[in-house]
Amino acid sequence: MKILSIETSCDDTAITILEVKKNTYIGKKTIPTSFEVLANSTNSQIKIHREFGGVFPMMAKREHIKNLPLLLEQVLEKITNYKLEIRRKKINKKKPVDLIAVTYGPGLEPSLWTGIVFAKELAKKWSIPIMPVNHMEGHILSPFGKSKEKFIIPNIKTPILSLLVSGGHTELILSKKWMQYKIIGETLDDAAGEAYDKVARMMDLPYPGGPIISKLAEEARKKEKQSLRGVSQDDGPRGSAPLASGDSDPEKISFSFSLASKIKLPRPMIYSKNFDFSFSGLKTAVLYLIRDLKKENPNIFKDEKIKQAIALEFENAVVETLIYKTKKAKEKYKIKTIIVAGGVSSNKHLQREMKKAMGKDTEVLFPEKELTGDNSIMIGIAGYLQFIKKNKKVPKISSIKAKGNLRLR
Repeated sequence: MKILSIETSCDDTAITILEVKKNTYIGKKTIPTSFEVLANSTNSQIKIHREFGGVFPMMAKREHIKNLPLLLEQVLEKITNYKLEIRRKKINKKKPVDLIAVTYGPGLEPSLWTGIVFAKELAKKWSIPIMPVNHMEGHILSPFGKSKEKFIIPNIKTPILSLLVSGGHTELILSKKWMQYKIIGETLDDAAGEAYDKVARMMDLPYPGGPIISKLAEEARKKEKQSLRGVSQDDGPRGSAPLASGDSDPEKISFSFSLASKIKLPRPMIYSKNFDFSFSGLKTAVLYLIRDLKKENPNIFKDEKIKQAIALEFENAVVETLIYKTKKAKEKYKIKTIIVAGGVSSNKHLQREMKKAMGKDTEVLFPEKELTGDNSIMIGIAGYLQFIKKNKKVPKISSIKAKGNLRLR
């Protein structure tokens, strides 16, 4: 069976064709555990939206409308000699796939509608069913995908705890059973990825700012390690340590020590009794920090070391908060498997520290880098698994609508 999946929840247009290769039993149902990516095409709109400092919804919609026919042509030409005159609105009625999976929420509704309308047009021409997919369920299943090869969904130990962390969402999802979901914690304001981008804007960094913040933080960590190598273990507390005989570069040693006393940020809601998050206050703390630093030096962002130090402390605050809440939920619900997914899951520091904090008794899963962001491979996986779970029953095509605020239940 072949599945064509469509993803247009925000500013990335993506279409994939997957083929189901093997079935097995998980629980009481037979579900596919082996897939192969036959074709996969994506188009990013980052360059278009960069001048606005974020995604401009109607512009994203326009680009999706333009890109969807082109990507469809690309994926179909990869698997067959299937010829489309799609640009002239003529679609060959011979079906190349057996099922269409399309994101219907959450996301930007103008963007979601473009994918849904396109999927409906294809489904009617080819007389095949559509399975609407919750984008967040796609992220939960993304660690089981591969972008360029066959992949297998193994038998996963439950309960499962999923930390979904991206530009639009920060949620903790409990799954006591496979493909059953309950939100036990979520952000009360800004998502973690959104906070990254807003802090980057405060630091005069281009959109999307998250990866740049992370790069600056990693550079600071390298310098910090270099500093610690030059400090004797018997020299007392950090900040008062002399240079070791093998390292005579005072700039390396002073990097962390001189800035650490000035750059301190809160760990928001870390002592709350629930599993909710809040990153708006952290963002405001960065704003005040920059304001105070500029009183001493109005041109602080011309100094790369200051940018690195701010990025380091901000990222440490976000990651420590995410890990603390996840660990508390793990302990309460006796979690066996932890999934971390969404755009921020590609963060190297988060990956290192999460695996370290959860211990050897819990399996921690991350998607491969290409599947951390919005992609249609995860939508194809989720769509087909829902198709099997619902005994191949699909909604009427006319009933499928975009739901920008869709939640996992």
